[in-house]
Amino acid sequence: MELSCIFLLGLCLLFASSAMSTLANPKAHHHEFVIHAAPVKRLCKIHNSITVNGQYPGPTLVVNNGDTLVVKVTNKARYNVTIHWHGIRQMRTGWADGPEFVTQCPIMPGGSYTYRFTVQGQEGTLWWHAHSSWLRATVYGALIIHPKQGDSYPFPKPNRQATLLLGEWWDANPIDVVRRATRTGAGPNVSDAYTINGQPGDLYNCSSKGTVVVPIDSGETNLLRVINAALNQPLFFSVANHKLTVVGADASYTKPFTTKVLMLGPGQTTDVLITGDQPPSRYYLAARAYFSAQNAPFDNTTTTAILEYKSVRCNTTSCKKGKTVIKPIMPKLPAFNDTDTASAFTKSFRSPRKVEVPTEIDENLFFTIGLGLNKCPKHFQSRRCQGPNGTRFTASMNNVSFVLPNNMSILQAYQQNITGVYTSDFPANPPRKFDYTGNVSRSLWQPSSGTKGYKLKYGSRVQVVLQDTSIVTPENHPIHLHGYDFYILAEGFGNFNAKTDTRKFNHVDPPLRNTVSVPANGWAVIRFVADNPGAWVMHCHLDVHINLGLAMAFLVDNGVGELQTIEPPPADLPLC
Repeated sequence: MELSCIFLLGLCLLFASSAMSTLANPKAHHHEFVIHAAPVKRLCKIHNSITVNGQYPGPTLVVNNGDTLVVKVTNKARYNVTIHWHGIRQMRTGWADGPEFVTQCPIMPGGSYTYRFTVQGQEGTLWWHAHSSWLRATVYGALIIHPKQGDSYPFPKPNRQATLLLGEWWDANPIDVVRRATRTGAGPNVSDAYTINGQPGDLYNCSSKGTVVVPIDSGETNLLRVINAALNQPLFFSVANHKLTVVGADASYTKPFTTKVLMLGPGQTTDVLITGDQPPSRYYLAARAYFSAQNAPFDNTTTTAILEYKSVRCNTTSCKKGKTVIKPIMPKLPAFNDTDTASAFTKSFRSPRKVEVPTEIDENLFFTIGLGLNKCPKHFQSRRCQGPNGTRFTASMNNVSFVLPNNMSILQAYQQNITGVYTSDFPANPPRKFDYTGNVSRSLWQPSSGTKGYKLKYGSRVQVVLQDTSIVTPENHPIHLHGYDFYILAEGFGNFNAKTDTRKFNHVDPPLRNTVSVPANGWAVIRFVADNPGAWVMHCHLDVHINLGLAMAFLVDNGVGELQTIEPPPADLPLC
């Protein structure tokens, strides 16, 4: 009898140990993405849009912190394509980062490539998108990272969750839109609608039927994962009569704060808690442009979804019986140019606790960012110079307009010591100092061009001051750094002053982000440790600006030993 009890106890302990091991072990998630054209009807018209697996937006990927993703991408479209896993650190796996001609050659029509990487130390909301031309107008989706098995959120577990992808829709082929702009040198046509989960919402023609409905019940607290996947537009977002408690951004937790409105630059994500504490009804979730550029066209429409309380839900049967459908209540959104509201929101972010911010700095960099105008080349006809006063639009960082290579990726050339693809002489400071946010001499409006990177030793502590300029027009620029998260120490307006503005630095609990909204006519300061070897592009996430050259690349050396060295390139890495 005693032996039986001991045997059964042993079995119980074995099963318990096995169960705990299963909970703790990370998983590998295998997916197949087929890029191809599929009919998508929006705004009364059908377009043959480039999609993933025929879905617009594309599939939502869900993993736990510590899991591995293996995604085979097959290109059956007529354009070259790559996929970027926006915000993933890609520790030693830069070959899977995705920006075209930076970490890989594109996947050509008929080709395939398998992205393999592990999610390490990140939890919350990220997303994935095409990183070729303007394909990300329709090729994008959410990437949700839950805590490790057995771990919990640092806030009460929500009753339910909803992911809201804010996007832009052109009543045209987006590739044709950007190609026309490239051909003419003018600005591209603005979008015709904004979308929530691919649907414009019922304020647009032929869009009521597809309007997204987000359910909520009285008394429950839900998690909304809001992603700005728009191509070119920062967006305000609000929910009528409801407060939003921000608890995370860019897959990092934040010190909770409450707000009525969010402002997200393209590329940014924000996780918020919303409580069903209002009279049961239907309330609009709405997004519209935050537009800081002066005298430029923009899409001034509003996209909506509906927050619907369970007790007023109108199912097919009740609607047929004549039940009145309640008209949703509209939130009061800020004016499109309300920079004060945008700035107050971005300055509210803090890390949940004291963090280890690099204090001693090895690389103190100062990057000006902004637009520019190139004189019309003599051999160009006037129809190719339709920018202001017969010019062509351009953009730059530190007066260098970034040019992508076309015969090899920067990472391949860097790893294999191949010359002629890039140079490593990107300037650490502007070639000329000037009144960045004042009246800038026209002699500074035309930048030089080149494929330039800045070399960093492994482990170096880096500070970058990002300074907007008033060349052509000041504008809020969402600057995204691949391969890294960084701390935002401070932001402000006017020209950065090292003597006085350093007093504003938050060395205690600055937020950890992968995309920073540099204020229009202002500056932001970021810091990070260069602990991830490879070639990492930093660029404006307004796609119109990266096409114009608002980018540069950090070239981070290997450290010592295998764990500080980039992995070898995969066998199926696409060739140019």
